[in-house]
Amino acid sequence: HAFRMQLKPGMLDAYRAAHDTIWPELVDLLHESGISDYSIFHDADSNALFAILTIAGEDRRADLPSHPVMKRWWAEMAPLMETQPDNKPCEWTLTQVFHLA
Repeated sequence: HAFRMQLKPGMLDAYRAAHDTIWPELVDLLHESGISDYSIFHDADSNALFAILTIAGEDRRADLPSHPVMKRWWAEMAPLMETQPDNKPCEWTLTQVFHLA
């Protein structure tokens, strides 16, 4: 699954610092939701974030928005990026056009 998010101007360092010290309970929650591999890339020209994640086993990501740990993380990230009213990051799905295995 690949998607794009949007950082607010000047927030890359704070965003990176938050992820450098990601909460262990959030890591556990993401793994429990089926995410086995998750990478986020930054495009300096647009200040966009591009994320790719792999789902292993059952996909339970639909449960994430209601989980207290996820809500707390989104509240922490809200000042740094474009969000919806519930603080969930705005996401734009990316369509794969090429893959080399």
